[in-house]
Amino acid sequence: MKATIREMTPAEYPLLEEFLYQAIFQQDLEKLIPRAEIKNPELNVYIKDFGQMPDDYCLCAEVDKQVVGAVWVRIMNGFGSVDQKTPEFAISILPEYRGQGIGTELMQAMLAYLKQAGYAQTSLAVQKENFAWRMYEKIGFGIVAEDEEEYIMVCQLN
Repeated sequence: MKATIREMTPAEYPLLEEFLYQAIFQQDLEKLIPRAEIKNPELNVYIKDFGQMPDDYCLCAEVDKQVVGAVWVRIMNGFGSVDQKTPEFAISILPEYRGQGIGTELMQAMLAYLKQAGYAQTSLAVQKENFAWRMYEKIGFGIVAEDEEEYIMVCQLN
């Protein structure tokens, strides 16, 4: 399936609520984490007032005129924050579009954008049980820290 990768428009930023929810690693598909979790400050920091900070940038993937995935960055105190100069990644693909390379395309497009914009590196956090950390590693992220549950990964852009 071919997706079109493009900048998400400010009018589409409300979609980030759904993508933030979809980005939560669900260990037990029989007992999904409640949607209200994205209102908690430690998660809401990823989308609150998105587009109003100078380092907010979002790309989306579109299939048949539907936004099916998004990757967005901002400098914040998130789970994968390493310093106040490094934008942190968030990425999400709707479940029915996963496993088709859309996430990789989105990640590579955002890495190219950040490099062109002059950032030295970018970071993310990923649950150790989430197989996606292997994809992040393949496109250039390396593990720089970890705890019992998560890896903190950084990709050098220069």
